[in-house]
Amino acid sequence: MADRKIIAVVGATGAQGGGLARAILEDEAGGFAVRAITRDAGSEKAKALADRGAEVAVADIGDVESLKKAFAGAYGAFCVTNFWEHFSVEKEQAQVRAMAEAARAAGLKHVVASTLEDTRKWVPLSDSRMPTLGGKWKVPHFDGKGEVDHVWADAGVPTTLLLTSFYWENFIHFGMGPKPNPDGTLAITFPMGRAKMPGIAVEDIGRAAYGIFKRGTELAGKTVAIAGGHLSGEEMAAAFGKALGKKVVYNEVTPEAYRGFGFPGAEDLGNMFQFKRDFESYFTGIRDVEATRRLNPRLQSFEQWLEANKARISPG
Repeated sequence: MADRKIIAVVGATGAQGGGLARAILEDEAGGFAVRAITRDAGSEKAKALADRGAEVAVADIGDVESLKKAFAGAYGAFCVTNFWEHFSVEKEQAQVRAMAEAARAAGLKHVVASTLEDTRKWVPLSDSRMPTLGGKWKVPHFDGKGEVDHVWADAGVPTTLLLTSFYWENFIHFGMGPKPNPDGTLAITFPMGRAKMPGIAVEDIGRAAYGIFKRGTELAGKTVAIAGGHLSGEEMAAAFGKALGKKVVYNEVTPEAYRGFGFPGAEDLGNMFQFKRDFESYFTGIRDVEATRRLNPRLQSFEQWLEANKARISPG
């Protein structure tokens, strides 16, 4: 263990970080070790990682001093934030700044930072095609991340920016799975028109991040965008139908309708889907599936992910 490079994994008990932690632990000959950063070392997920050989460190990603201690002596770190935990762009950006400052202080050799585009570069606030939210955002959970990407370079930390894609797990955990229609069919609902949407299994995000670390610092200073597949609403519905053995249709709605659904974050997500639809060529073009597979040879297609997870998808 002593000669292994320690990767401090923020969010190690969560989705993206958990995938990276497991990828490192599964690769005993890989030359890396996991320091799982969590707020609660006594949680079941933290204990499970410790049982598998991870070092567990307690830190709050909004607290620079606790992060400095958690990063100390590590080779690198995986850094991620979770907008949906608090719905605050300002808090998310403060967390990024805290992680960058702590990474600089610890002298980390390589950080992989999970992020997303600042959509205002394509849709300025003055553009009325989609509403401005909170007075200064188009897609808050995208824009807030993208706006502070520069802090890593400003801090002098060798960093790979990792642009992720739609989690297929949203069909399990985020209420986006197939819902029953009055005629007995099931439907998935998106305001994507006929555009294709990049998506990925969360486990594969972590594995791709591990692939970046395994390349040394070759990708430091670069942006890497990943996806497990590009699928239209019709293609996703067909795959659901095959996996579930029931007819599933794609219910295409307008972004305006989606923004009006009323659940927390509906406006943000309505704008997000509209951005992906309106700028499909860019958004899918940068997220190269085969390039992702080179980082993560175990990359799952949507069909493979569905087959493995269909029992967890409860139409309702």
